[in-house]
Amino acid sequence: MMKLIADSGSTKTDWRIISPSKEISQARSLGINPYYQSAVEIAKELKESLLPQLDEQPEEIYFYGAGCSAEATKQIVKEALQDCFGSISIHIHHDMLAAAHALCGHEAGIACILGTGSNACVFDGTQIIEQAPAPGYILGDEGGGAYLGKVLLSDYLHKLLPNDLHQAFDKRYGLSREDILQKVYKEPYPNRFLASFSRFLFHHQSHPYVYRLLYTAFQAFIERNIKQFDNYSQYKVHFTGSVAFYYSNILRQVCNDQGLVIKNILESPIAGLALFHTYEE
Repeated sequence: MMKLIADSGSTKTDWRIISPSKEISQARSLGINPYYQSAVEIAKELKESLLPQLDEQPEEIYFYGAGCSAEATKQIVKEALQDCFGSISIHIHHDMLAAAHALCGHEAGIACILGTGSNACVFDGTQIIEQAPAPGYILGDEGGGAYLGKVLLSDYLHKLLPNDLHQAFDKRYGLSREDILQKVYKEPYPNRFLASFSRFLFHHQSHPYVYRLLYTAFQAFIERNIKQFDNYSQYKVHFTGSVAFYYSNILRQVCNDQGLVIKNILESPIAGLALFHTYEE
């Protein structure tokens, strides 16, 4: 049986194709989030970017995605996949379960996502027993890429950036106030636009302003998510996502200062998910 496995955030979706002989190949498409996209929009994206990468029709799909916690949003993704692949077996799960499986394995722990957005849960080794609210990039997502970009752009527009960073930002992007407001308030996927500025922060992370921005953002994530869990200090903490991976040195420092024990930091959970579904009974 050919299986298609997906791990989707708001910016990108990693796919693994598992052949009947257990050979694994990969594909990639743009991110999918049913809070911001309709079934029609998702299906259009998949037909344009994913289907040309597939040589065969899958018989079973396991889709783990941001925004797939409620039945209504799961149904949006399922309808899009059915539009692309027909009436095959389709399983939709939240991206937190993907993170928990990949990071914790069969051990209890706190699994966290720091990518475009952010989220956290307590995993007991079998299932998620507690989860942070995850109200999205406007009301939450502390420490995620969209949150970092939002703080940076706000400081830029208020002329609060140090002069050298302000000049570096202008030189790299050449964005006017009107450009930024158009992208954030008028165009699709403002969370992706905001998260794109994480690259600028990465290249300047040794700057005192940037270090302080990152440190404060990760501190907010811990305070508003991890520390809201019962008995959080009894668990080892794991992270996945591009922000966690590329800023792991600062993230580790913040966690250490907060008395947390970090174990795994992975850029993406897709490899662990592929193995899980390759050898499942």
